[in-house]
Amino acid sequence: MFRPVTITFLWCLSCSSFLFSGLPANADHGSYRAGRDSIIHMDEVVVGAYFVRQPLLRSTSAAAIVGQHLLQAQQGTNLLPALNTVPGVRMEERSPGSYRLSIRGSLLRSPFGVRNVKVYLDDIPLTDAGGNTYLNLLDPVGLEGAEILKGPDGSLFGANSGGVVILRSDRNNRFGNTGSPDQQNVSHTDKNAFHTDKNAFQTDNKAKIQLQSGSFGLLHQQASYVTSPHPRYRMSWQQAYQRSDGYRAHSALDKLYLQTRHQWQYSETKPNQLRLTALYGDMKYQTPGGLTAAQFEEDPSAARPGSGTIPGPVEQKAGIYNRTLIAGLTHEWYPFAGILHHATLFGSHTGFRNPFITNYERREEGNKGFRTYFSYAPGLPIFSSIPDLIVQVQTGIEWQTGSYKIDNYDNIDGVPGPAQAMDQLWVQTGTTFARLALDYRSIWMIEGAFSHNFQKNQFRELFPSPEKAYSKGAQPAEWMPRVAVSYQPHPAVALRALVSKGFSPPTTAEIRPSDNIINTDLKAETGWNREAGLRYQTAGHRFFVDLSLFNYRMENALVRGSRDNGAEYFRNAGKIDQKGLELLTQIWLTRPTDVAAMFQVCWTGSWAWSRFRFLDYRINELDFSGNALTGVPRHSLSNSLRFIFPGRWECWLTHQFTSSIPLNDANTVYADSYQLLQAKISRSIPLLLKDTPLWLSDGAAALEVFAGGDNLLDQRYSLGNDINAFGGRYFNAAPPRNFYAGLSLHF
Repeated sequence: MFRPVTITFLWCLSCSSFLFSGLPANADHGSYRAGRDSIIHMDEVVVGAYFVRQPLLRSTSAAAIVGQHLLQAQQGTNLLPALNTVPGVRMEERSPGSYRLSIRGSLLRSPFGVRNVKVYLDDIPLTDAGGNTYLNLLDPVGLEGAEILKGPDGSLFGANSGGVVILRSDRNNRFGNTGSPDQQNVSHTDKNAFHTDKNAFQTDNKAKIQLQSGSFGLLHQQASYVTSPHPRYRMSWQQAYQRSDGYRAHSALDKLYLQTRHQWQYSETKPNQLRLTALYGDMKYQTPGGLTAAQFEEDPSAARPGSGTIPGPVEQKAGIYNRTLIAGLTHEWYPFAGILHHATLFGSHTGFRNPFITNYERREEGNKGFRTYFSYAPGLPIFSSIPDLIVQVQTGIEWQTGSYKIDNYDNIDGVPGPAQAMDQLWVQTGTTFARLALDYRSIWMIEGAFSHNFQKNQFRELFPSPEKAYSKGAQPAEWMPRVAVSYQPHPAVALRALVSKGFSPPTTAEIRPSDNIINTDLKAETGWNREAGLRYQTAGHRFFVDLSLFNYRMENALVRGSRDNGAEYFRNAGKIDQKGLELLTQIWLTRPTDVAAMFQVCWTGSWAWSRFRFLDYRINELDFSGNALTGVPRHSLSNSLRFIFPGRWECWLTHQFTSSIPLNDANTVYADSYQLLQAKISRSIPLLLKDTPLWLSDGAAALEVFAGGDNLLDQRYSLGNDINAFGGRYFNAAPPRNFYAGLSLHF
């Protein structure tokens, strides 16, 4: 019998493959510079999540870096292919536009969307006060890359127990830096007075227009423009439109995305800066519903059929309609050398409609808040007598408030009918945090951080009992400490260890789920994570290995359930033991810095082993203790080959394997394992004007032509399973073999 796990694992180890994201010198993650000769020049990748940028090799956290090149490595319509190359990260697609993101098992709480993971766009939290994140509104056109912190890391970023994702909209953004712009990492801190470039944002105008089409009615269009009309002012505009008919019946998608960013360095002597970021998403997509195993085998492209007195999603015109505006204003002020005050004001508004099988939901959501901190990077005076010691100190606060008006009506063939329930919810969340980091001779990095987190909820029933008094609920305030150390005995080797606490209160969508019942008895998830790791990187960044071992003990885990009519609810599930191993490697098979080596090959791959189990989980007479955690595969592997040919040709081959997945808490139903093979080939053709190349600052104006295919092995699999679904409707079929092609104009 063919054993894909064994073969792929040996392939991953023997060939020193990597995982795309998470490596320090990864050309696929925006850490390269491509010159006119198409030779890759490897640069050190740095992590800026902890306020001061430092090399990933020395980072104390389980971090991963995803660059723009990786985001465009496959179809480029969403973040899914790129994020699924990161070990421990899993993104799923139930149907076009309906995505779920989890880190180290946090999918357990997510019927759709993102929960238990804190997401930022540069300085702005995309995760609202209620704990929900509309990640599916974004388009890769507005992103330069992402930093991913795996495991509970809420000491600086508020409540979470899954991890943190920081999306970058501009590679020149200094979010995470302290001191002057020249202070790129903690081991090379400039202790002198400010040294700033008066032409901080000077750059040539850049524009891009891209259009692609593919199977199942796919049409994806992107446009972007970046310019600096003044040496200290930079602005960018991005726009994208996407539509698709979808593989399954009743799974069409229509999405518009707009984003703008403005940076103004208003001082000539200091790098003081104002930044404005705004984005708008208008998305609507149909939801075909889950299928039983028999229906999945008979016709995986079908929508969920009606049963008895319950109609199906086609009759009820089930779907999601989401219009969201998010904006934030950031001010960075450097009063003295090495001292930064950072302040961000942000807000959002969402108009949300969801015709569902059992009801028609309307939501009006408003959020606002601020995030501010002081950062001090050069050595403190009290440590000045200790040579080669660099000290960082940061302290700050993040506060959010949200107001949510939720109305549910009977759904009469896609039209709201009589009211079922109406509620008003108010949420306040706050995080006060502090961090101290000691860097001794660029060998030892010791970090200590903590945060104090609280969440307060207020609810009012407006219908059917408007006279009902307010009901209040507040999660007990929680301290979240983090202690981590990194030791570099050799320039090529770094060892790390950390202990951190996770804390994740229930979201508004869990307290008031689709069954319209407010549950104020839900408790927050908490737990301790212990982790150790090793990183190895050769000179020139040609070979890299990152190994992580962790054990996270979680209490009061939140688990999704489903009622007879399909409406969801949530409950606390006792204790969960999460043991895991994550391995990623990269090797350039040809020397990337050799000008004569016009043909270049990079072999990459990753492996995540997840032994996640319920420790103490009982529901009445049912005992699920010892069962595998629902929705999490035991093995996930990713391998890739990137070829760079003379003549500006490039080819990607990506293989992914996912082992079987338990679909209910009893572990009586599993989704089969599957393998995916993806490929993309592209060529960049320089453009000439009167025999003169139109060179931009990073290369020539060019026309890029590309084509690719997904699921080339034509696997039948379900990518977005509905866990613990009533009636066995677990499966949401992913598309079979499909293709796309397009062109992109850069000038």
